[in-house]
Amino acid sequence: MSEAATPSVTAPVARPELLASLDPLLREWLPRQRWFAGKGRPVTGFSLVAAVELLPPTAKLGLLHLLVRAHQPLTPARGAAPHPGDCYQLLIGVREVLPPRLAPALIGHLEEGPLAGRTVYEALYDPRPAGVLLEALRTRARIGELRFERERRREDGELREIRGDLVPRVVTSEQSNSSVVYGDTFILKLLRRIVPGTNPDLELPLVLSREGCIRVPAPVAWMVADLGEEKTYILGVLQPFVQGASDGWELALRQLAKGEDFTGEARELGRATAEVHTALASALPTATLGRAQMGPLVDGMTERLEAAAQAVPALRPYAPGLRTAFEALADLAAEGHTWTAQRIHGDLHLGQCLRSPSGEWSLIDFEGEPSKPLAERRMAQPPARDIAGMLRSFDYAAHSQHPPVPGWADACRAAFCTGYAEVAGVDPRTDPVLLHAYETDKAVYEVLYEARHRPDWLPVPLAAVRRLAANP
Repeated sequence: MSEAATPSVTAPVARPELLASLDPLLREWLPRQRWFAGKGRPVTGFSLVAAVELLPPTAKLGLLHLLVRAHQPLTPARGAAPHPGDCYQLLIGVREVLPPRLAPALIGHLEEGPLAGRTVYEALYDPRPAGVLLEALRTRARIGELRFERERRREDGELREIRGDLVPRVVTSEQSNSSVVYGDTFILKLLRRIVPGTNPDLELPLVLSREGCIRVPAPVAWMVADLGEEKTYILGVLQPFVQGASDGWELALRQLAKGEDFTGEARELGRATAEVHTALASALPTATLGRAQMGPLVDGMTERLEAAAQAVPALRPYAPGLRTAFEALADLAAEGHTWTAQRIHGDLHLGQCLRSPSGEWSLIDFEGEPSKPLAERRMAQPPARDIAGMLRSFDYAAHSQHPPVPGWADACRAAFCTGYAEVAGVDPRTDPVLLHAYETDKAVYEVLYEARHRPDWLPVPLAAVRRLAANP
């Protein structure tokens, strides 16, 4: 590795004038990023949470690691404290002149401040700065507030090997975070919208690895920011890269386009999901949900329906029928029925699954829905929530074809549940009230999401809403 790619411990660049000079560039660049959560609301300013020089910005090539809070106007709920603004992780490269190959990474040219005359850009597109992160992970570096940790092998307690000569490349497909692949050996997922606390994207894969579950790539190393006052931020996780793996969503679409059956894959995916759920239930505490616990859960589903119907007029005619799904669950709880809750994936769909060339399925991205509070994402929940998410994903895939393939989604949904039952010993279809409520809640979420972000896709969840409302 070249000298320029070796992390250097320098004084932090937490100078107000640096952020002030970046401010106009970030206001234009940040909202364009796929992972920016505050789309549709103007950015009114930034505040610096932390700043570390990974490479001195005064050198020919600089690298700044910034945690920046973006302030946007937000009307808080009555009685709630004002929202402080979302905190984002930025890796900013600094060069005098940006080479043409890095043109897509351009943030802008600084006219004033300590780096006046320099060009700043998204550093992950540049192999040299991206290599700095791998080197820091390999050497378990501590750089300013940043800490780079390594996992030990279960067999002998030795640190897992990380070679320092792996060539990085950024993953350019749309993601809610950012990823860098190193030599087809490792993939580093960098969280963009971060909050303090234990992030399930590291927590659960570590638990599953130590439990011996092979359905989830085991973390090899990770990045942390320690900011004092018990504020620890998980910034990124390095895991093995499954070379030649197929994304579940893309694989399903290819099979659909060719008119090929997908029920075998769906069944194996159900088995893999059940293996993960079983391992999590074995390693982490479970809970029993009765009437007292189901009340707030059902109330939350109902409130989300009402809010979505208020925001999306097309949903309103179906709201009464959809509400019956939640009322039926509340009635069952009132009769004394109980359910088991445990840690789950939390945002399971075909895009969160990988199939290796050998045919084995893996589950990835345990972060949960980033828009929800971390404490909520780490709560024990019925496994039916994950199952409902996958059932909705099969429906989305079927409707991606025009016209939709008749019966394809139903066959995949049935096969998935069958595979799940083969491992878990319980078929999710034997609790139709719970599964129906979670699938309805997911469809309502999809309607609101598509209306806000992808209006062309709105007919897909609306078709599900019509079906769910007509079959309470």
